[in-house]
Amino acid sequence: MSKVAVLAGPSLRRLRRRDGLTQAAMAARIGISPSYLNLLERNQRPLTARLLVQLAEQFDFDPRSLRRDEEVGGVEGMRRRLADQRFADLAIDRDEIAEWLAAAPQGALAFARLFDGAGAGAPDTGNDSVELARREIERWRNHFADLDSAAEALADDLRLTNGDVGTALTERLRQRHQLGVRILPRDVMPDALRRVDFHARQIQLSELLDGAARNFQLAVQIALLEQREAIDTLAAGAQFADRTARLLLRRHLVNYVAAAVLMPYGRFLRACDATGYDLGLLQRRFGVGFEQLAHRLTTLQRVGERGLPLFMARVDRAGQFSKRYAGASATPLFDGRVGCPKWLAHTAFADPGREQAQLIEFADPVGTKTRWLCLARTVERSGAAAGEGAAFVVVVGVEARLAAPMAASRGLALDDGALAVETGPGCAACPRMDCLQRALPPRGALLAMEDRSRGLTPFTIVG
Repeated sequence: MSKVAVLAGPSLRRLRRRDGLTQAAMAARIGISPSYLNLLERNQRPLTARLLVQLAEQFDFDPRSLRRDEEVGGVEGMRRRLADQRFADLAIDRDEIAEWLAAAPQGALAFARLFDGAGAGAPDTGNDSVELARREIERWRNHFADLDSAAEALADDLRLTNGDVGTALTERLRQRHQLGVRILPRDVMPDALRRVDFHARQIQLSELLDGAARNFQLAVQIALLEQREAIDTLAAGAQFADRTARLLLRRHLVNYVAAAVLMPYGRFLRACDATGYDLGLLQRRFGVGFEQLAHRLTTLQRVGERGLPLFMARVDRAGQFSKRYAGASATPLFDGRVGCPKWLAHTAFADPGREQAQLIEFADPVGTKTRWLCLARTVERSGAAAGEGAAFVVVVGVEARLAAPMAASRGLALDDGALAVETGPGCAACPRMDCLQRALPPRGALLAMEDRSRGLTPFTIVG
């Protein structure tokens, strides 16, 4: 058995008190001294594998209960919550958060539930169901190993290549499911992109879909037909009381399978490594859209075959996030209610259709600074007719210290903070006092109003 070293004092203490035992009585049952148990309960000694076995045998004890920190997203999950502007003056660092999770995991979990339930500090989606589904996806770090494996096996069975993706998907639907594919004009399908007519045994697609979007919709239909049980099991496992949240999570999982069929894990990761995550080249190689590619890049977290920890976001002209997936990146860039106007997600609208890169230095509300390499381009909503104006910016990013393998990083001095664009979490929470772009003073700041002079920034902050 491999060694396990876990600080679990509060869990041991709760277990002992639950059964009404003294330290001496519990120590005797698991074969250690009372003094050693005292050290364990005070987190001065780790809980070993042998003791885990003893606890499981002697008590009704589930070792998974020691991982309550996973329910709050670990140190990074708590750090994001504590970055709320109301806690800015406390300057709580990662070490303190780690100590809190180790010493009082139930208390930390209670705080997280209260904070999340109140919606405080969370991005304002205007829809609790959307936020519930997103949190569940982030709990999995947007990686669903079983679905990935099933999709990869399906792709191998189809032997998908860029040249015949559509043909392979169409043949799969015809041969296995007796469904044909028909492209219909917009006036016949004015309000739909895909429709299944089981009476006519047809999958009907809108003519407004381009080739990549058509292939994706065919892959979605295959996912619904062949992976429905696995998808429904995962969606039900979230145990949402909110039906809409469950349906949103289910839709995400269906799309996850479709993307994994078009970009099978092993082949896609090898292509990422070989091309230096060249987004344009990967799009052409796998015949997918920029947004589809951005989604897939956040999922590369298979054990033993991990890709770069990338995040993606989709933003509209008003700065609203309609998609946000942190994956394994632990990014704080979209934790607040609004974004920084200097960030590429907002400026890329000025140059539509072109992939752009930006090195930023992000300062969170407590002043912790991290550098990120961000890539972005505008996209139009799938199936929108020309001129309808359904435009978004999709951003992909990675922490700068990890970005060296990316083709987009070549020629950039990733370690030079002076070259990075200084950004923050929105003016009301931003600690950058001398920013010329500032539209609002920091919340709670004391302002100086001086009649005889005017500074470069609109607000002079004295405390």
